[in-house]
Amino acid sequence: MIQPAAPEQPVSDATVVHSAARLSRGAWWGLGFAWALALVALFMAVTLSQRVGNLQEQLARQTADAMKTSVEARTLARHADEQVQSTSAKVAALEGRVGDLMAYRDKMETLVQSVVRARDENVVVELEAALRFAQDQAQLTGSPRPLLAALHTAEARLSQGVDPRLAPVSQAVARDLERIQHARFPDTAGLLVRIDQVQREVDTLPLGKARGGAGTSPPEQPAAPANASWWARVRRSISNGFCRIVRCSGNVVDLQALRPDQVMLIRQNLRLRLEGARLGLLARQYASSRTDLEAALVLVQNWFDPTSPRTQAVVKTLSESQDLVRAPDWPDVSDTLAALRKLESTGND
Repeated sequence: MIQPAAPEQPVSDATVVHSAARLSRGAWWGLGFAWALALVALFMAVTLSQRVGNLQEQLARQTADAMKTSVEARTLARHADEQVQSTSAKVAALEGRVGDLMAYRDKMETLVQSVVRARDENVVVELEAALRFAQDQAQLTGSPRPLLAALHTAEARLSQGVDPRLAPVSQAVARDLERIQHARFPDTAGLLVRIDQVQREVDTLPLGKARGGAGTSPPEQPAAPANASWWARVRRSISNGFCRIVRCSGNVVDLQALRPDQVMLIRQNLRLRLEGARLGLLARQYASSRTDLEAALVLVQNWFDPTSPRTQAVVKTLSESQDLVRAPDWPDVSDTLAALRKLESTGND
């Protein structure tokens, strides 16, 4: 059931004024607070706008830097591509040159091998000619030195070769060297010096006092054959004249009583014997040289004073020289020459 409203009570003026005042103060406070909020919002908006502007500027700079970096990167990439292309072209050119060089090297190796073979063949021919010449020279001079020098030269040249086919030749050279070094040769130079020493003493040898009679006189030699050398004919003639002049009768001959021409003929005959021995050595007629030395020794022992120191020295020299004169054991270089001929025939095949 609806109750009736209470009757309105009257409001006083003071209350109304007081309420209006209260409302007015609240409005001012609200307005101030709104302005404060507006100011704060404005400040924040300005600050945010500045920050956004800074961010935009920073972003713009970063974007510009990125664009610049991108441009530089593209430029570098383009340069790199160009360098790669250039390098590829150079590599291709180098590969072509390497191929050409390899082909050239193969040709050079072939050429070098042919040159080496030709050089070795020339060495074979030269060594054979040198050894034959040295062999002839050794036979002419009576000395093994030319052969030794030629073999040492051949050994040195063969050691520089690279062809394995030269090994047998080197072995043959070593065998010939050893054989020649152990061979016995007459000391022709030393014997010639000994003969020269005796020749210088011929005029100073004193005559003996006496010697045996006709039984010990040197026999007269037969006439020289028509085809004999002039030196043999002269020596034979003087020797026969000497035999006729100094032939004596009786058992004892007084050598001091000989005439000067007879003494001169004795000394001349001794010189002829020594010269014959010298020429025999030079001509490598060792038997003839030994015979002349033996005859010279007999002349000195028969006609000159055996008690004289000069005579004794001459007798000793002639005896030693006679013992030293012997036919040499002439070695040859047949092993080396055979090896060279075999190698040359192999190369020609």
